[in-house]
Amino acid sequence: MSDSSSSAELAASMRAMIDRLSPGDRLPSSRELIQLHRVGPATVSQAIATLAAEGVVITRPGSGTYVAARLQRRAAVTDTAWQTVTLADRSVDTRVLTDALGAPPEGTIMLDGGYLHRSLRPGKILTAALARAARRPDAWDRAPAAGLAALRSVFATMAGDGVSADDVLVTSGGQSALSMAFRAIAAPGDPILMESPTYPGAIAAARAAGLRPVPVPMDADGLQPGLLADAFAMTRARLLYCQPTYHNPTGTVLAPQRRRQIIDAARTAGAFVIEDDFARHLGHGTPVPPPLLADDRDGTVIYLTSLTKPAAPSLRIGALVARGPVMERLRAIRLVDDFFVTRPLQETALELLSSPTWERHLRSLAAALRERCAALAAAVTRDLPGWSLTRVATGGLHLWVGLPYGTDDTVIAAAARQHGVAVSAGSRYFATELPAAYLRLGFAATADQAELTEAVQRLAVIHPGPA
Repeated sequence: MSDSSSSAELAASMRAMIDRLSPGDRLPSSRELIQLHRVGPATVSQAIATLAAEGVVITRPGSGTYVAARLQRRAAVTDTAWQTVTLADRSVDTRVLTDALGAPPEGTIMLDGGYLHRSLRPGKILTAALARAARRPDAWDRAPAAGLAALRSVFATMAGDGVSADDVLVTSGGQSALSMAFRAIAAPGDPILMESPTYPGAIAAARAAGLRPVPVPMDADGLQPGLLADAFAMTRARLLYCQPTYHNPTGTVLAPQRRRQIIDAARTAGAFVIEDDFARHLGHGTPVPPPLLADDRDGTVIYLTSLTKPAAPSLRIGALVARGPVMERLRAIRLVDDFFVTRPLQETALELLSSPTWERHLRSLAAALRERCAALAAAVTRDLPGWSLTRVATGGLHLWVGLPYGTDDTVIAAAARQHGVAVSAGSRYFATELPAAYLRLGFAATADQAELTEAVQRLAVIHPGPA
């Protein structure tokens, strides 16, 4: 058990003890707590620090730890009804980002996660990188608004030939980059073209920026160029958001012959393409196609990538690549929004990417994701014959599964939760009406392959295949 989890358990035990004491009472000494709970001194110190930060206890050096005075609850509830009148009509709709069913209970198998399970993360590598970064004498200095030059150079190399460090802006992860790009390019009320289905976070960010998502259908080869050209002509949109590689949620990879067509359609319309390459490091072992950016000669493509998915949820470091005046707009927004991305995290990312252990992690991650993907696909095919896999993904973290005609995806998601499985209803991934019912099933957030098999067996109970 880790020190953090042990200290959390000790803090919980101490809270129960404090509830039985009175303000001013002295708590057992650190030595007594160590002997009583069979934990180390660091765990005790961490638990006491947590309780002190909560205002539950007061520490007096040389004297001990004491129960703090309990705060009195306010007698009256604050009346905030007036705010409804004052607030402008710019509410942010987060329903596609949050689980309408609430937090899953303990023991639920997570097939709706968008991050790696702890066992798949490079935890030791990250810890070592963070320690090395913290030892740098300038670790806590202000960072440049565009990001550390060395880190921008690494991202430029990752983006491909022709990209320099000056073309890169370091961001606080991919979601922040999306929000910045949407606000930099389009004005409130403007349309934005998006693949259908698409990433719910992009739909939410677009609407928060006041944009109108316009869906463009996909097929097995990705975004359809003819329909895209029609959509540009009808809407006069200046922006396309797309995920050409290991698309979320379908896992589709844009066909090679369509890459140039997509860029040409945008260039003809005088529009930008935001290429969300979130899954660049989530391939399953086969060659990953180059980004659309590699085919762009005119600054049409704004490229977005992130380290969060292949590393850990809290490594909120990403990058935008752009050329021309739009980069100046992006830098200006970064400066106004938050000045710069926290330097210790940038230094940690630089240490991580510069270490040979990072490439080893990516190779082992690719093998693990390939095995998990195959295990989940096999279980769905075997135990849920009425469901249809659109494809077996060659990268990414999810499978996109079609449900039988007439099925309500939200009903299936709710029933799955009752049987201890969390899945993502397909309706979250469409900006407008659904063409059919789908579920997104993730294979990276579970503890192991056995959990994937067990999850599908539970789903088969609630929705058995034909007799």
